[in-house]
Amino acid sequence: MGARLGGWVRKCESVSRAGTAAHPEATNRPREGVNGRSGRADVTGGTGRAVARPDNAAMGTLHLVRHGQASFGADDYDQLSPLGERQCRRLGEHLRGRGLAWQASYSGTLRRQVQSLDAITQGHGDVPTPTRLPGLNEYDSEAVVRALYAEIPPPPDPADSFRHHFRLLREGLVAWMDGRTAPAGMPTHAQFVAGVRDALDQVRERHDGDVLMVSSGGPIAHAVGLVLGLAPAAVIDLNMRLRNSAVTEFQFTPKRHLLVSFNSIGHLEHGVGPEWVTYA
Repeated sequence: MGARLGGWVRKCESVSRAGTAAHPEATNRPREGVNGRSGRADVTGGTGRAVARPDNAAMGTLHLVRHGQASFGADDYDQLSPLGERQCRRLGEHLRGRGLAWQASYSGTLRRQVQSLDAITQGHGDVPTPTRLPGLNEYDSEAVVRALYAEIPPPPDPADSFRHHFRLLREGLVAWMDGRTAPAGMPTHAQFVAGVRDALDQVRERHDGDVLMVSSGGPIAHAVGLVLGLAPAAVIDLNMRLRNSAVTEFQFTPKRHLLVSFNSIGHLEHGVGPEWVTYA
């Protein structure tokens, strides 16, 4: 990781631990996002008419959650593990303890995302019926790798299979983002980014309170990239650092989102062991 990118990641992690305001540049001027458009998206919804909410409307908060631990290495990855269910229930209890009352909830349509929101609901006790958005779904990591390698190379050391997978995934993501590959059954990278942007737009155009949204590492990293104007390489690095059931918070107005915290696991910092902190 280069010094400049390392600074971005350390800054995000510092924000996550301290709960401080977002990077000031994100609030002062438009930034170019991962698809070359400004992170401050148009509020007209393509109609040419401004939405009804005034510019001075109260800020809402988007709580964007990565799903709990899934079933990495199993025949069906898209299934929460028992630990993943516990992570999300504990998150729900933590959010209830903060006194959060949800104005709306969203998730993708993947099973691990739906199950994660169900477990958060069990822990919290009062979550509105969710809106399911396919734009919150994760990319297909196997398709991303196979688009680059007809035969997936084995790890040099069988004990290093986990890290080997993510090294190959990083290479595949770079190729997909550059437009050099077209993974089978997947959207283009531009279409993927558009789905994430649409989810963010729906939140700021429709709500002004606390919104719960469950997604995956790829869409969450891209959401941060859109808001902060990060390059694709930085988005990939953020993607690789996201922890299961971690919360990334944005404040939002009718015009834009502002990053508040990234990759926070306050619900796992006390009363549980280190084995509760996972990445897949």
